[in-house]
Amino acid sequence: MTEQPTAVEATATTEPAETAEQVAAREQQATREAADSIMTAFGGVRGMIDITLPSLVFIVTFNLTHNVADAAWGALGLSAVLVVLRLLRRESLQHAFSGVFGVAIGAWISMKTGKAENFYLPGLLWNVGYCVALAISALVRWPLIGLSLGPVTGEMFTWRTQNPGRLAAYTKATWAWVVIMGLKPLILFPLYFTHNVNLLGWLKVALGIPPLVLAMYVTWRILLTAPPPIKAELPQDEDEERS
Repeated sequence: MTEQPTAVEATATTEPAETAEQVAAREQQATREAADSIMTAFGGVRGMIDITLPSLVFIVTFNLTHNVADAAWGALGLSAVLVVLRLLRRESLQHAFSGVFGVAIGAWISMKTGKAENFYLPGLLWNVGYCVALAISALVRWPLIGLSLGPVTGEMFTWRTQNPGRLAAYTKATWAWVVIMGLKPLILFPLYFTHNVNLLGWLKVALGIPPLVLAMYVTWRILLTAPPPIKAELPQDEDEERS
C-alpha cells in the first residue's frame, strides 16, 4: 500500500519555484530599500535642521546685538530646546547630542576669546577630521558609509566578508563623501582667517544642508546599482534554526 503524502509535503511539492524575473525583482526591491535607508542613517531632515539652526541663530543674534556671549547663549539655548523636543517625542538623540556638543564647544571658545568667528572653529575642525577618517576608512577597506548603513539595513558587516559588490559600492560612496564634504572646509577655512564673521556665518549656514543632501543622493545612486544586502544572522536567529 502506497503512502499518501502529508499536507506539508503536498504543499512543498506543488508550490511553484520563483522565476528568474521574480528573483531579479525581489533583489531589486531589496537593493532599493537598502539605498532608501540612507536618510534614516544620517538623521533625516530633522537631523539636518538640528545641525543648521544653531549656526543660523548665532549669526542672526550676533548681527542684532554685536555681542558674542548673547549669540553663543542663543545658539546653545536653541540646541538644548531641540534636545528636549526630541525627548518629548521619544526620538533618537544621537544627532541632537552631537549637535549640542559641537555648539557648546564653539560657544565656550567664542566667549572665552571674545571672537565670534571661533564659534565656527570646532565645526570646521570636525569637518576636516571627518574627511580624513572617511579617507582612511576607505583605504583600509572598512568604509565608514558601510559601517553607518550596515546596522540600518540589517547586513551589519556581511558587506565586507560575503558581498564584495557592496564593499566596492560602500568604498566608492565613501570617497564621494570625502570629495563633497571636503569642499566645506576648503571654502570656509580661508574665510575664518579673514575674521569676516558675517560672510563666514552665512556661508556656514548655506553650506550646511546642500552638501549633505548631495552626498546622500550620490550614495543612493551608487547603492541602487549595488548587489542587494545579505542580512546578518543574529544569535537568536541561529537558536531558532536549531530548535
